Amino acid sequence: MRGVILAGGSGSRLLPLTKVTNKHLLGVGKEPMLFHPIGKLVRAGIKDILVVTGTEHAGSIFQLLGSGIEFGCEFTFKVQQEANGICGALSLARDFVRGDPFVVILGDNVFQEELRGYASIFNERLLGGLHGSTPCGMIFLKRVDDPNRHGVAVLENGKIKRMIEKPKEDISPFAVIGLYFYRGQGVFDYIDSLRPSARGELEITELNTLLLEHGKLWHQELPGYWTDAGTHESLWKANYLLNSTKLEGNNGR
Repeated sequence: MRGVILAGGSGSRLLPLTKVTNKHLLGVGKEPMLFHPIGKLVRAGIKDILVVTGTEHAGSIFQLLGSGIEFGCEFTFKVQQEANGICGALSLARDFVRGDPFVVILGDNVFQEELRGYASIFNERLLGGLHGSTPCGMIFLKRVDDPNRHGVAVLENGKIKRMIEKPKEDISPFAVIGLYFYRGQGVFDYIDSLRPSARGELEITELNTLLLEHGKLWHQELPGYWTDAGTHESLWKANYLLNSTKLEGNNGR
């Protein structure tokens, strides 16, 4: 299994902290935010990691991470030339993945749970199929107080009925968090079929909706704490969670 970390974006919600730096280089605990997803992947035994970032601060990320030897992994880097959404960034992973299963982490997501067990579950389901068909993706849900800041999943009898990106109305307490497992063979065909949303982006919610409609998606509810660190409030929360659970030095090196 391979790992993909998406570390682009303008970080506009964190201004002025991000005026001269990428938000993933901001500190969470005692380390840059970006060290958190790297540690999760390495501890899961995933050593081939692609980091996708934007053009403005790519050099700083390259300089910070290097080849990966300090982390016990090997980094590949791709630069997203335009801000065309999560799936636009994800499409850059096609050659890196080479048909293998892979896990995607949005670089500003901070969570407690480890990934090794989920990687095993995903691979087992790829081998065994899901309801007679080969699954293409697994997503993770978390009950949160502010779900409308995220994509949300509406559940019915324990199954996802639909997903909506940043709904204006309160329709579900379950956020779809920035952690995804995908089958390398097939998922990029779905990405190729996407069209830009009203925001001009290729939305991850639309990709997951397509997989759901074709019976190729299942979900897990993630235990433990989770937050993104994309706003001033959630960045403070991420620091509090890591410091209060004494995980600030746990980067997998």
